[in-house]
Amino acid sequence: MEKGNFIKIEAIQIAEIFNIKKIRAEFGVEPHSSSPSEIFYTLTNKKRYLYIFDYGVVVFANFTAPKKNEFIDFVKNYASTIVDLELLEEYRIEIDENIAKVIIKNDYVTVPYVDPSVLKIVMLNIAQSVALDYYEALTDDLITSSKKYIQELEHRGKLSISKKNLLKYIGKVLNVKNSIVDNLYILDDPNLVWDNEELHLLNRHLKANFDINPRFKDLDYRLDIVEDNLRLFTDVLNVRESSRLEWIVIILIFLEIMIALLFH
Repeated sequence: MEKGNFIKIEAIQIAEIFNIKKIRAEFGVEPHSSSPSEIFYTLTNKKRYLYIFDYGVVVFANFTAPKKNEFIDFVKNYASTIVDLELLEEYRIEIDENIAKVIIKNDYVTVPYVDPSVLKIVMLNIAQSVALDYYEALTDDLITSSKKYIQELEHRGKLSISKKNLLKYIGKVLNVKNSIVDNLYILDDPNLVWDNEELHLLNRHLKANFDINPRFKDLDYRLDIVEDNLRLFTDVLNVRESSRLEWIVIILIFLEIMIALLFH
């Protein structure tokens, strides 16, 4: 158990995906706990803590800026795609042994004690919040793009986008959706809350504080809108291609008739 005034938490979306297996093998420190999708470390006599998730988020606890930047440089070597957006969330754990139950506020939580389990629950929820920030930014970009094409349909009655670019756009949408589906487990309750009522309540209240579930539902809803727009664009493109083919057939028939007339 750790006593003190507070622990500073910082969560950062660094990449789209981390190779957790390689990080664990090459970091050179034995983790406190790990799974194929995450690693949790206690460092330097349990004064610093580190939580790494395969969906590209790292959560630091009690890290100085130089130490944090040093680890970011290290972990980027195990990233598939670096995220250029500045997606950072800060939080604080305050320790007050005189309180009987957890007190949760927007930017801090007060607990009667801190141990690795409490830290993991807090750091996990902040990681989930930052990951949702990232997916919200991606879907905002997709919706902005689709709005541009919808406005073009409204004002010009047609789409200027080529079939190739539309297929690229469809691929981008599907890639975002698949990435979210692959990481749906980020919303699952961790195993350590199942048999511990205090941790279960802490986890539930933190999820409510960060609006984890409503934000995911909104994200899913916006992706459905983008998919509906994609179906519309595809139908318009198919009509355009069909019309073009019809004109090609008409022209070929006309040429065949003209050739027949010239030679007879």
